[in-house]
Amino acid sequence: MFRLAVFVSGGGTNLQALLDRIADGTLENISIDLVIASKPGTRAQQRAEQAGIEFFVMERSRYESTEAFDQALTDLLADRPVDLIVLAGFMCLLGPQLVQAYRNRIINIHPSLIPAFCGHGLYGIRPHQAALEYGVKLSGATVHFVDEQYDTGPILLQKSVIVRNDDTAELLQKRVMEEAEQIILPQAVRMIAAGQVRIEGRRTVILEENEND
Repeated sequence: MFRLAVFVSGGGTNLQALLDRIADGTLENISIDLVIASKPGTRAQQRAEQAGIEFFVMERSRYESTEAFDQALTDLLADRPVDLIVLAGFMCLLGPQLVQAYRNRIINIHPSLIPAFCGHGLYGIRPHQAALEYGVKLSGATVHFVDEQYDTGPILLQKSVIVRNDDTAELLQKRVMEEAEQIILPQAVRMIAAGQVRIEGRRTVILEENEND
């Protein structure tokens, strides 16, 4: 069994997409063993509890420093057999200790086509607002591996979404979520679990299934 820890901050729609793909057999021999939220009372918590998944709230404000928060997250995961950490709308930058402990075993879904509209402060609705203000004709989502900075790790998958003339940030956000994020995040998890992804410097190489033998 390939085991996931999913980090969330809000509604948990991408968490639900993973749960749905596990339920329908698309993500075969993959389980979500742990969900960590950055704040209490989220819809993501309800989704995790309804699925019977172990759930923790880890609020950055409760720790005296980023180092202490980093240590607490690392300690929480240390005794659990986690193969991959999935940041599914997690709004906190991971610390270097956790990133180093799970190097190339942490992925994030970002609601833009990186390197556009990404980096510090560009999360939630903000990438969509920025895309509309810039006037781009294509937006989308990116799955990338996580390093010590915001949205700078090797890109694994991207999927574009057409920006419509009458789009608002909210409409674009919903469509990017449904037409891109919820498609490529499960796909990325499946590929990693199957051993089809190799990282070479800043590049990812996607292998055919018979190449990982």
